[in-house]
Amino acid sequence: MPVVLNAGILIIGDEVLNGKTTDSNSAFAAKLFFDCGVELKRIEVIADDEDEIIEAVRRMAANYDMVITSGGIGPTHDSKKRYNLGEQTEEQKIARNRMALFPIGSEILFVKEELWVPVVRVAGKVCILPGVPTLFQQLLTGLCARFVKLPPTSSKPFRLLIHTELPESSIAPFLTKLQLKVKAEQIRVGSYPKLNAGVDVSLIGKDMDRLKELSEEVIQELKGTLLLEGKLGEEVKK
Repeated sequence: MPVVLNAGILIIGDEVLNGKTTDSNSAFAAKLFFDCGVELKRIEVIADDEDEIIEAVRRMAANYDMVITSGGIGPTHDSKKRYNLGEQTEEQKIARNRMALFPIGSEILFVKEELWVPVVRVAGKVCILPGVPTLFQQLLTGLCARFVKLPPTSSKPFRLLIHTELPESSIAPFLTKLQLKVKAEQIRVGSYPKLNAGVDVSLIGKDMDRLKELSEEVIQELKGTLLLEGKLGEEVKK
């Protein structure tokens, strides 16, 4: 099983697009991948439309090591996903059997003993999960713990988080120049404004010594303080 270095997330459901349901699954998955050292490359929200599902799944599967889908697997007429990800059989056209049928050749993974709901994995990388947040979170956590080869801890990048009370508008020119300066070093600079409470600036990269050097520059320029440092998902408060 190859190591999963990057991933895409596909949220399926008319109810998300029309505002009846708020998507929290992509946020949970993004945080989990971040902590595991997997780079999340894309999140898409699409309708319960057969052609759109097929196109999006095939495109993502061609581009990423792992694809997580959420929603679209219920017994109702608008839940089409399982039937679009694999070869259809005559039995799959019978609506009363929708919830018990899976694409031919798929893996049925029971990731937690206490859960009767499995994760269905197609082509070794497309993982079909339900849209119910409580189930989604448990299943994705169990899937990554038992059935996904994650990057080793030694390969995870480091992150330093710095806080400044200066407004984002005043620090933007400095951060833009900094990102251009370190882009070739594969260091990422991010800024996350807090409502009436300044900005958190993150530095992410593989070379901790270089990050510490840059953090001193950021702290001096932005009159900031260091909040966190360490491996992704293992940061320590300062």
